[in-house]
Amino acid sequence: MENTTTEAVIKDQCRQLRLPTVGARCMSVEQEAIRNHAGHSPYLSTLLEQELEDRSQRRAQRRIVEARFPQIKTLADFQFDQAPIIPAAQIGGLADGGYIDRGENVLFVGDGGTGKTMLATALGVAACRQGRAVRFTTVAALVNELLEARDQQVLSRLVARWSRVELLIADELGYVSLPATGAELLFQVLAERAERASVMVTTNLPFSEWVSVFPDPRLCKAVVERLTYRSHIIETGTESYRFKASLDRARDSKRVSHASAAGNHAAVTVSAASKPPGMTSDTSAATAQPGPTK
Repeated sequence: MENTTTEAVIKDQCRQLRLPTVGARCMSVEQEAIRNHAGHSPYLSTLLEQELEDRSQRRAQRRIVEARFPQIKTLADFQFDQAPIIPAAQIGGLADGGYIDRGENVLFVGDGGTGKTMLATALGVAACRQGRAVRFTTVAALVNELLEARDQQVLSRLVARWSRVELLIADELGYVSLPATGAELLFQVLAERAERASVMVTTNLPFSEWVSVFPDPRLCKAVVERLTYRSHIIETGTESYRFKASLDRARDSKRVSHASAAGNHAAVTVSAASKPPGMTSDTSAATAQPGPTK
């Protein structure tokens, strides 16, 4: 009874102190400490270590939700063997997040389906798990948000909010042309982050064609200069690995279908071959058998 009362008091105290892991595991860790003849200090250290680990995991999960990724992908999900042009070692090096500390940018350049968004998402998730503030958006969505903020006269507040994000991932630059005003507002966000906070961009256009997105040549040049300065430029190529994967799945499905049909045909052939001579069906077999003797 005393142990039950003590456990209830500890859990209530941990609830007030916002130590949910300590409250949930204090008794089980105590029993383990008794079995291992551990002292009070190691017991307390183990409890606090587990609290810190759980708190870190919860914070990382919260960061991932706040980042608004379209899908949750990790580098383990990416098949580098199917995309030999992509430098796996360089991507792995970026996953440690040092480029964010240095305020460097990452640019993925390549055709659609070559893994740009997946890699950007995976690096963003890695940054979230390090406790960093990350935000994922398409370029079109960001520009629309900026235009709405300007119309509502809260543009400076929005730009300041974007400037506080440690890693801004701007997906699909080049898929749609931007209005002149929208291009200028996007430049304002990028200029605010230049050499101070990291930007990650995915684009299907070589830099020479960015003028189709930023109509003003001088503005286009300024954007390219700010994004490419102190940046990691990774080319993902022109072969759509997403399309290739779809073809591979279709071929696998067809092979399975053919194998199934061949198996059914073989089963029918074996069944027919196993019947006695002169018997072509269950009915004929019954007729061929002599009846009971009366």
